[in-house]
Amino acid sequence: MPLFLLRRFSFWSKGHLWLVRWSAWEYWPLWLTAIPIVGMYLWFALRARHLFFFSNVNPAIPLGGAAGESKRLILDLLPPEVRLPTAWIPARLPFEAVLERLAAEGVSFPVVVKPDVGERGFLVKKADTPEALREHLQRYPVDFLVQPFVGEPVEAAVMFCLYPNGNFALLSVCLKEFLTVTGDGHSTVLQLLAADDRAALQIPRLKREQPHLLEQRLAPGQTLTVEPIGNHARGTKFVNASHLIDASMTQAFEQLCRNIPGVCFGRFDLKCASVQALKRAEGKVLEVNGVLSDPAHVFDPEYGAIRAYRAYYRQWRLLYELHRLQRQAGVHPTPHGRGLQHFFRYFRYKKNARSRR
Repeated sequence: MPLFLLRRFSFWSKGHLWLVRWSAWEYWPLWLTAIPIVGMYLWFALRARHLFFFSNVNPAIPLGGAAGESKRLILDLLPPEVRLPTAWIPARLPFEAVLERLAAEGVSFPVVVKPDVGERGFLVKKADTPEALREHLQRYPVDFLVQPFVGEPVEAAVMFCLYPNGNFALLSVCLKEFLTVTGDGHSTVLQLLAADDRAALQIPRLKREQPHLLEQRLAPGQTLTVEPIGNHARGTKFVNASHLIDASMTQAFEQLCRNIPGVCFGRFDLKCASVQALKRAEGKVLEVNGVLSDPAHVFDPEYGAIRAYRAYYRQWRLLYELHRLQRQAGVHPTPHGRGLQHFFRYFRYKKNARSRR
């Protein structure tokens, strides 16, 4: 049955959400989307004769930034002018000391709190007040980073490659459109979300996390940003903007990347005042992701699964070539024993953190 008929006969149903989720590649379960990607990885690992061949691509980051790396240590590699003020909050630090650290780093509310180790929006939360921050820190006793919430209108993901021979390239650019609703004077936020296929997928999560928000009624024309965190799993729409890449943008990001020692490949997540500022690499870097960064533009709803898997294959092929060049330069990948220990620690950490959700 067409989606508009489903909405006509049912305000919102699990069946409707099931159909929407399975018709959009970006929302397929992670285990399913990962099957072809794991196959690509195994092929290049076999060619390299090393499970962690990718780890020498970014020697400054443990395992090249594949998983379990500290965001704080990566941010410390950035030049000060692009680095966002960040307070590192170790687990179970008394809250009075937390506030002191925020003040010392110049971090004021509202803030975004994210785990020092994590990915795909794991345990990320916007906290508007000290009370909201305290609750989140107490619920999850892990190391966190707290940054000021940046209100700049443009959030982007920019993937780059600095070849060991000195060449540089921008590989993709993705712009993010946050989940918003516009009021009509009588509908609740819940009803406005339910009227949109993509937005409706977020209702179960919002019912758990922000039930009071769903009850609000917006004035005609009033716009509300429902989710301020730029993660597609939380309703943000990713838009392929690789057409923005030109010589001037490449040059601007090349200057930035050459000031980050020991990192050849990765993805910047950053906020800027405008698209033109983005092209000049003028903004604040929220974080830098390593070798297993998703090419964010593939989550554009118009991109499709086949093109996405082609992009992933090109990325794995590039990582393999970078590995070979680094090895020829005397930079070797992480030994198998150390790499396995790193992954096991990370899996235990994620399991313990999830048990508290």
